[in-house]
Amino acid sequence: MFQGMEYVYEVYKEKSFSKAAANLFISQPSLSANVKRVENRIGYPIFDRSTKPLGLTECGKEYIRCVEEILGIHRSFSAFIHDWDKLSTGNLTLGGSNLFSSWILPPLISAFVTCYPHIKINLIEESTAQLAELLQKGSVDLILDNTALNPDIFDSRIFHEEHLILAVPSHFPINSSLKDYQITDLQIQNGSFLNPSFPIVPLKSFKGLPFIMMKNENDTGKRARQICQANDFEPDVVLNMDQQMTAYNICQSGMGISFIGDIMLSRIPHNHNVVYYKLPAQHNSRRICFYWKKGRYFTKAMEEFLNMSCK
Repeated sequence: MFQGMEYVYEVYKEKSFSKAAANLFISQPSLSANVKRVENRIGYPIFDRSTKPLGLTECGKEYIRCVEEILGIHRSFSAFIHDWDKLSTGNLTLGGSNLFSSWILPPLISAFVTCYPHIKINLIEESTAQLAELLQKGSVDLILDNTALNPDIFDSRIFHEEHLILAVPSHFPINSSLKDYQITDLQIQNGSFLNPSFPIVPLKSFKGLPFIMMKNENDTGKRARQICQANDFEPDVVLNMDQQMTAYNICQSGMGISFIGDIMLSRIPHNHNVVYYKLPAQHNSRRICFYWKKGRYFTKAMEEFLNMSCK
């Protein structure tokens, strides 16, 4: 019913078929025919052709009111598209486990919001399994995780290559005989400890000491056990934890040794209660990635957040 409304509206504005035709760069007969087709579809005349200047019928008045409402919606949507394209409006929902929600995502979000203050950010903290489910349902735009998700379902972009480090309570006497193997907070932060010139600590030096391990189903726990097995070392496990952050807190309290990722250690405050050691390379590294549902619409906010975060 509103197909051809632009012809009708131009005639209404100019109160003249000849002036409207000139504005539209078409002939007057062609314009008259287009307007007549609209009137025929409606079943009633829009213009009162007996008046000068050209006037509207009662039906025409309501038609023009509706046209102006439609044009207003067009303008509003065009303004939204412009703002959305310029990231002046929009939403972005991110997800991560306790580690990523507490230490990794906040500074990334802060940097993004500084550049794009009108984008509303939502942060969801859940387990990897729950986050993957939310991602698949479309409830979350992006998640950050250190577990490899199914590439048939999810697309990804690498955020960081993580390496495990051995964290040992500083009061353990063994540290005094291993000073040459110790690495500093700064060396972890700048990644210089990865240089081959930095020595790898012999795991057997820690035989008989208590270990705080991640559970078997946790990827960090799996890799830590693989490192131990590859080096013929059986840790004396006193506690099995679900979260790296919890394992680290127990470690710094002096209860036991733990395997902690460098990405977390590079962001937490310096702690005099813990000493760090470089581990063997085998089974040590893994990729931390941003994931999103394969095939979903990729928003401008998602694209820009990834571009800023994955430099």
